[in-house]
Amino acid sequence: MRFVIVTGMSGGGKATAIHMLEDAGFYCVDNLPVSLIEKFTELITMPDSGITKVVLGIDARAGQSFEGVSGIIESLKDKGIPVEILFMDASDQVLIKRYKETRRIHPMNAVGDRLEDGIAKERQVLAEIKSKADYIFDTSSLLTRELKEELDKIFVQNESYNSLMINVLSFGFKYGIPSDADLVFDVRFLPNPYYVDELKHQTGNDKPVQDYVKSFPACGEFVDKLTDMLAFLIPGYVEEGKYQLVIAIGCTGGQHRSVTIANELYDRLKELGGNFGLKLTHRDVKEAK
Repeated sequence: MRFVIVTGMSGGGKATAIHMLEDAGFYCVDNLPVSLIEKFTELITMPDSGITKVVLGIDARAGQSFEGVSGIIESLKDKGIPVEILFMDASDQVLIKRYKETRRIHPMNAVGDRLEDGIAKERQVLAEIKSKADYIFDTSSLLTRELKEELDKIFVQNESYNSLMINVLSFGFKYGIPSDADLVFDVRFLPNPYYVDELKHQTGNDKPVQDYVKSFPACGEFVDKLTDMLAFLIPGYVEEGKYQLVIAIGCTGGQHRSVTIANELYDRLKELGGNFGLKLTHRDVKEAK
């Protein structure tokens, strides 16, 4: 049997993950009271239940004690039930934005309470179970398609879990440094294709721009040194349990140099391999005219 408990921050994507796993053939039950977990488990593990893949969604709703969940999970494991914990998370900033868009009241709040206080309270309540999670997904910048791909890898294709998701992100300093960036690198030391007439209206996704930027020895040397540094840092991040790393590459407008370098770095990291997932984002290319 495969028994997955899905929990996490309200607004972090728990319901979406459960629906995706249901579509993948899991028997799903959401919002089961904590006090009924053990009884529910007894029923589904009976020989004649016919259930082999189960998802149980639980959350820290107001009025429900979340204490003891970790103890219950350990008790189930002691009984030979292979419980896996999937924790859905997002940054406070993203959670606030999502709640404001839906105009819902946070489940940890009473009417009139500040949203930030409810989020902080929920984080505190869920801290213990998050520390014991087998899989942690930060959906702050994760597309629905990307979430489905990662869930399929783990729960359908039974591939190993990439505990660290690395996002190589290009951006333009004129539009601001990405708020979620962990490492920021400024490539404005390279000549700017913007001042070359035939390249001005292209981007670093176009080969002529790539060829121009890469023609300067400093470009290759920079990417070599950056790749070496990341090859050193990434295993440490994985060992420490970091589950998201945003590497931001910036130039003036986010069109040419940063896009070229981000593309090259993405390819280098893909060749490097290891226990991490990888995605590539060009934040400001859409601003091109």
